[in-house]
Amino acid sequence: MKKLVVLTGAGMSSESGIKTFRDSGGLWEEYDVNEVATPRAWAKNKELVLRFYNERRRQLESSKPNKGHLGLAQLEKYFDVQIITQNIDDLHERAGSTKVLHLHGELTKARSTVDKSLLYDLGYKDINPGDYCEKGSQLRPHIVWFGEEVPMMDEAANLTGNADIFVVVGSSLNVYPAAGLINYAPAKASLWLIDPKEVVIPINRKVEVIREMASEGMRILAERLIP
Repeated sequence: MKKLVVLTGAGMSSESGIKTFRDSGGLWEEYDVNEVATPRAWAKNKELVLRFYNERRRQLESSKPNKGHLGLAQLEKYFDVQIITQNIDDLHERAGSTKVLHLHGELTKARSTVDKSLLYDLGYKDINPGDYCEKGSQLRPHIVWFGEEVPMMDEAANLTGNADIFVVVGSSLNVYPAAGLINYAPAKASLWLIDPKEVVIPINRKVEVIREMASEGMRILAERLIP
C-alpha cells in the first residue's frame, strides 16, 4: 500500500467555518494575533489568552468536518495515509482519519506551564485562571505559539521522507518550518497542491496543482489517485 502523506493548513477547515487570521488582516475574531498567540501575550495577559482559546474551543464544538476532511479519511481504504496538520482543530479525527500529527498543538488539550509532558484532555471545556496541573502551575492551551519551537517537526520530516505521494491542502506555504516539509519528499514521490489561491511553491520540482477549495479538491484528487 502506497504511503500518502498530506500536509493540511487553514484552508482545510475554512469550509467548516474555522476562521484563519491570515484571511482577516492579522485578526482572529477581532483579536490581534500578537495579543493572544505569543509567549509575550501569555506573560502579559493570561486571562485574555485563555478567553480567546476558550472561544475558539466553543466554536470548534459546533463545527463539523467538511467533505474535504471526510474525503481524506476515505482515502485510508486505498493508501497508508498520514496527515500532518498545521491546524489545531480535531476535525480530521472526527472525520475518521486515524493517523494525524498536529504540528501546532491541539485546541482540545491543555498542558502544564512547568512540565510540557503533562497533557490533559479538555474536550471543549474552558481553561480558567486558577486551573492548575498536579505540580501546582497554571494550565495553558496546548498550542505552539508564534515564536515557540515546533517540537513535532523532526517526526513530520521523517514521515514526509518516506512518502510515495505528498499532498498539500489549504496551506499558504508561508508558515515555517512547516512550509519546508515539501523539501523532504523523496525524488520519486509525486507532489500535489490543493488550494484555490495562487501559492508560491518553495521547491523546484513538478507539482500537480488543483485550484479548488478542500472539498472539491479532495474529490478531484481521489479521482486521479485511485486506480
